[in-house]
Amino acid sequence: MCLGVPGRLVEVSQDEGIRFGRVEFGGITKRVCLEYVPHAAPGDFVLVHVGFALTTLDEAQAARTFELLAQLGGLDELGEPEP
Repeated sequence: MCLGVPGRLVEVSQDEGIRFGRVEFGGITKRVCLEYVPHAAPGDFVLVHVGFALTTLDEAQAARTFELLAQLGGLDELGEPEP
């Protein structure tokens, strides 16, 4: 099953001209490509699929989606935090 998981953007950086960010998913932080959401800023919520932020969400939408995914066991895909 393919899932988009909501997370809070914590930090934005550039790597060889490509925009990346650190996104927190309920205590797990991952590095995510932000090229599809050029206006996303720290504090915003983004929907992430396979390492790419696809759109921004408001906090209520993000919380609702995260809660449903947790109930379905869909958050297991997040794996371990990155260093």
